[in-house]
Amino acid sequence: MHSKPQFEELDYRETPLGELILRRRTILSLDKREVHEIILGDAFLMSSLFTDVEIALATLGLAAAAEAAPGESLDVVVGGLGLGYTARAVLDHPAVRRLIVVDYLAPVIEWHRRGLVPLGPGLTADPRCRFVHGDFFKLALAADSEPGFDPDAPGGRFHAILLDIDHSPKNLLHQQHGDFYEPAGLRSLAGKLHPGGVFALWSDDAPDDDFMRSLEEAFASCESHVVTFHNPLQDRDSASTVYVASTGSGT
Repeated sequence: MHSKPQFEELDYRETPLGELILRRRTILSLDKREVHEIILGDAFLMSSLFTDVEIALATLGLAAAAEAAPGESLDVVVGGLGLGYTARAVLDHPAVRRLIVVDYLAPVIEWHRRGLVPLGPGLTADPRCRFVHGDFFKLALAADSEPGFDPDAPGGRFHAILLDIDHSPKNLLHQQHGDFYEPAGLRSLAGKLHPGGVFALWSDDAPDDDFMRSLEEAFASCESHVVTFHNPLQDRDSASTVYVASTGSGT
């Protein structure tokens, strides 16, 4: 009987952002736990070993959106597909009617459609879920007359937009993303939300006062949530941040 390899490269692609690798590895010290990982260039993008904050991004963002629109069916955008944990948590919310997941890297979408990642078959089969290959940041800054997050409905609005692409508002995968995190860029995004709509953002850094001030200029209200989770490799707790901002009823 052959044992599974400790490291297995499931896919390798050259992309405009660098080498993209999907790998599966077995962590012997954690009772042979199987983990999927995404690596882009020198950046470690995601591991299925750490999913608490990706899930919290959805639960915190949708809790605020559902509170602002009680009884309504929710239309949601997720920026960044990754291994699909945020998207899965969105679809698990009973009020969600439609989910659009935008990802710049076509291979990531392909992995889900081919079933190379564990959550892929479920997301692909859900009729509420649609993958869009595109640049989230360009779509966020697009005018209402231009194609937006939903290519079939320019100027369409959403109840929640959840973002997990850059490591933080200051630690970017690409410097071209920087304009989005300024007040003008955030105001453009706010215009793509319904009244009371919510923008939520994952960040690997501690709450950032400068970014909170930018959010305050673009949204009616905002708050930061520190989400702690256990790191079994280091046997200690780690923490990330989820920002939640609302347009308020008057936008």
